[in-house]
Amino acid sequence: MQKFVITTENTTDMPKEYFKQHDIPCMYLPCTMDGIVYVAENELPYKEFYSRMRSGSMPVTSQVNLEDAKKEWIPLVKDGKEILHVAFSSGLSGTYNSCRMAAEEMQEEFPGCKIAVVDSLCASIGEGLFLDFAVQMRDEGKSLDETVQWLEEHKQNLGHMITVDDLYHLHRGGRVSKMSAVLGSMINIKPIIHVDREGRLTVVDKVRGRKRSLTTLVDMMEERLKDYDGPREKFFISHGDCEEDAMFVVKQIQERLGYKEFVMNPIGATIGAHAGPGTIALCFLGNDR
Repeated sequence: MQKFVITTENTTDMPKEYFKQHDIPCMYLPCTMDGIVYVAENELPYKEFYSRMRSGSMPVTSQVNLEDAKKEWIPLVKDGKEILHVAFSSGLSGTYNSCRMAAEEMQEEFPGCKIAVVDSLCASIGEGLFLDFAVQMRDEGKSLDETVQWLEEHKQNLGHMITVDDLYHLHRGGRVSKMSAVLGSMINIKPIIHVDREGRLTVVDKVRGRKRSLTTLVDMMEERLKDYDGPREKFFISHGDCEEDAMFVVKQIQERLGYKEFVMNPIGATIGAHAGPGTIALCFLGNDR
């Protein structure tokens, strides 16, 4: 059976080596900072990106548009490939809708072509974990339809939690309300954010102190795994230029919950523009979000 092609976006925050290793074409959501538009070809190193944010630069991002998606897919379709696209949460971006419409147009222009677009309802490394399940299934020989069915049936099983230093950047991008941002800016109060069943960001807790916020992520993961009897093979974690804090979370998870494997990567500019420096995102497979 010929393997289908998996495509996605840079919002997965997965290592570039991962895309090369698994032959995954990656669409890029542009980020504009200090008057310059950054895309894959001139991507800012993440440390420079966050350094500029800490100095006051205010990045903005754009979604993948319909023509971007078609440009990526046309050569694959002409080569006879079936395509599975894992998309950034529709609760946070119009990218999924653009890709869905692009797929519909492609199927009219190229009768018989097969393109499935799946809304991950995830962001950052959560979308990366969702992508990784698709890759595993493809590499095990599952068909496109079988893989899509599994993803649709299990997308609500991804626990997806985040903490940020403050909510200013999320509020500026319209991801959280002004009230939540004001509460989050109180002295030494750190918000805990959950990606809900619609793929939107929701503040679910506020704790005092950075270390407590990191421990709370692990507490919430433990709570969500309380009745979960499935495999605990690996978890995914990403960070906004705060690797030491991310490793603190990793060690707690390994010691308390028994996980051995994990994937860790910096949060790129597209997600980082809205979350800001100091963000930690954690994702794992459980019973329910």
